[in-house]
Amino acid sequence: MWDITERTQMIKKDTQPFNIDMYFTVRFYAKKYGKTITRRAKYDENCRTWISKKGDQCLCYYDVDADTGNKYRTAVNYEVLA
Repeated sequence: MWDITERTQMIKKDTQPFNIDMYFTVRFYAKKYGKTITRRAKYDENCRTWISKKGDQCLCYYDVDADTGNKYRTAVNYEVLA
């Protein structure tokens, strides 16, 4: 298991800097659907990045094109495109 110091170092090293109200495109593999997903996203004050207990890089983002009530999503092992 990870100790807190090791996880903190991973978070600082692996987390990409995001600015509030930043728009971007995120791509990740969705296990639920068995395919790669690309979404238009926005990073706001409710979003965050972290390293999971399994060591996966995670991003909570606002899905710009979502039709449902809760438009916040989580991408695991994501890639930020332009």
